[in-house]
Amino acid sequence: MADAAGRLTKLAEEVLGAPLPVRIRAWDRSESGPPGAPALVFRSRRALRHLLFKPGELGLARAWVAGDLDVDGDLYAALDGLAEMIWERGPEDQGKPRRAAVLRALARPEIRSAVRELLSLAGAPIPPRPPAEEAPKSHGPLHTLRRDKQAISHHYDVGNDFYELVLGPSMVYSCAYWESPEATLEEAQRDKLDLICRKLNLKEGERLLDVGCGWGSMVLHAAEHYGVRAVGVTLSEEQAAYARKRVADAGLADRIEIRVQDYRLVKDGPYDAISSIGMAEHVGRARYAEYAADLFALLKPGGRLLNHQIARRPMPDEDSYRVDEFIDRYVFPDGELAPVGRTVGALEDAGFEVRDVEAIREHYALTLRQWVANLERHWDRATRLTTPGRARVWRLYMAASALSFERNRIGVNQVLAVRTPEGGASGMPLRAREWRG
Repeated sequence: MADAAGRLTKLAEEVLGAPLPVRIRAWDRSESGPPGAPALVFRSRRALRHLLFKPGELGLARAWVAGDLDVDGDLYAALDGLAEMIWERGPEDQGKPRRAAVLRALARPEIRSAVRELLSLAGAPIPPRPPAEEAPKSHGPLHTLRRDKQAISHHYDVGNDFYELVLGPSMVYSCAYWESPEATLEEAQRDKLDLICRKLNLKEGERLLDVGCGWGSMVLHAAEHYGVRAVGVTLSEEQAAYARKRVADAGLADRIEIRVQDYRLVKDGPYDAISSIGMAEHVGRARYAEYAADLFALLKPGGRLLNHQIARRPMPDEDSYRVDEFIDRYVFPDGELAPVGRTVGALEDAGFEVRDVEAIREHYALTLRQWVANLERHWDRATRLTTPGRARVWRLYMAASALSFERNRIGVNQVLAVRTPEGGASGMPLRAREWRG
């Protein structure tokens, strides 16, 4: 059959009820769609089978990770357009996949006929095997100690050399804090770490616990510049080995301890301060009250917590929230996002006094675009260090996440909370935003 691209475009526009925002280029070299737009390239019939057997985001992701689907042109522009095809845009449906609309369209006789034609065009009527990079579907209770360790390993034990390419010398895997877009990534990450230290009011000799310490950047900065004694905990063996070497190389082994340990098993408080930077997204709503209570118990009276966490927009029906399939199967298994109000409420329920919330979502968009640029600059080496599919996962998820932050689909917030003593003396300065005292 000739003109596969034209047939794909026609079906997509009939189902979605709107013109396609991207061009389609098919395996038969046919092309269709708006001139000058980025092209969604179907490299083989298997890409179409991925979509037909798993319509929506997961089918697109599988085809992309397998290398059967690609983008020719501006990746961000293509993803921005595709987001309009995948997600509902009404206020009552914000953040929900357009499955209901698609299913209604597929029920129409003329659409069913076109789908049968595409099934024939796609070739063998057998679902393609998911790429090896897809995490198997998990079963049983969420966020047990064992299951959380497996989920963390899936994402973080990809290889430290790979992360060095993406993150750069800072080895910080969370939102940077930008003085201006012209700053370097390393400057912005240093400024973020220093901002957290100042918010926590760290002083020489105090004890700091860094929950989800990654490759050790926070504890290294706090020990070197603020003189604290620090404990960093992670569930990733690879991260811990890397962090320990950095600590030894910096001559700070007498002041920094790196543990492979779940935060729920930390029992050696009290600490003067706790930082949790980009870790709470892994906790899950079923465990969030426990997370907040555990950190409260680990702090001394007057101690401060800095919780740096991605947040999603609230939904009219919070019980309908589901983790999106691509992120769950390829990026952060079992990860869950909550609205910032829920996070603040959980911390208050645990006994914390929440003193400051700073929204910095635009900063994460800038950070992610830098990580994508790093990955693209070192693409050949990145694919050798891991797999081509894994590198494609990272490129897709980071570029799509940058757009989500820019479009206010998700945000990121630093929440500063205090275990205020019964007498009410919080130890906070009168002008807290100056972050002194």
